[in-house]
Amino acid sequence: MAANTNPTVRRRRLGAELRRLRMDRGLKSTEVAKLLMVSQPKISHLENGNRAISPRDVRDLCALYGVTDQQVVDVLMQMARESGQQGWWHAYGDIPQSVYVALETDAARLDTFEPMTVPALLQTPAYAHAVIEETIPPITAEQAATRLKVRLRRQHRIYDPGCPLRLGAILDESVLHRVVGGPDIMREQLEHLNALGSEPHITVQVLPHTVGAHPGLSGQFSLLQFAESPDAGVVYLERFTSDVHVEKRSDVQHFSMLYDHLRARALDPAGSRELIADATKTYIGMASRP
Repeated sequence: MAANTNPTVRRRRLGAELRRLRMDRGLKSTEVAKLLMVSQPKISHLENGNRAISPRDVRDLCALYGVTDQQVVDVLMQMARESGQQGWWHAYGDIPQSVYVALETDAARLDTFEPMTVPALLQTPAYAHAVIEETIPPITAEQAATRLKVRLRRQHRIYDPGCPLRLGAILDESVLHRVVGGPDIMREQLEHLNALGSEPHITVQVLPHTVGAHPGLSGQFSLLQFAESPDAGVVYLERFTSDVHVEKRSDVQHFSMLYDHLRARALDPAGSRELIADATKTYIGMASRP
């Protein structure tokens, strides 16, 4: 596990992928260094993301590891070119969850379980504003505005016309009944949730109260997968005072199985839309009362 402190996420991911390719080839870092006539610490620093890596280094390592798929080589070389660039979120200063924002920006697929609130990527501006103001005390108006801008900017990933993020979201039914911001905001949010759930690249499912106890009671988690390494994902765990991401393959597989278990127990997308629509009617009724 790693704390939310490292800004060079793409460089670390590239290094992790190169380490995986080396280990699949059965080579030690000392052997690679000798074959390329470089120092062993250089190989370690590249794999740990502690130093920049050039496209030429990536090309040479891929050749040594026997990577014959040119598309894979091109993707890794592009990652090397972009590893020194700052992401869009740096324009907002030192924001919380910068590691996760970087991962989310690069991800091809995101599966998330949320037991308390609507996932950030599916929130309306009014709902997001209420969540930020009511869950992060004390916070200044300026800080709240910055966090809201970042959250809404993150949502561009699901609207990207060229390569939208494939998103799967499982919500505990409690999310539908927790009144955030008032009945009007909840009505708008649930209508928005159902509208997004009808998009072909977005799947929304609700885990009803009737399922009783389930593994998701331990808390929120997200699974991220990346186009250049679909078999090596990252698990993200958001907590109140800190957040961590988990990259060990056995741990990622554990959370993948957990997500599959929750998905199997949740209502299917059609049944989930019906339950969300019923909850929406409740808020319409609440808003119409004096």
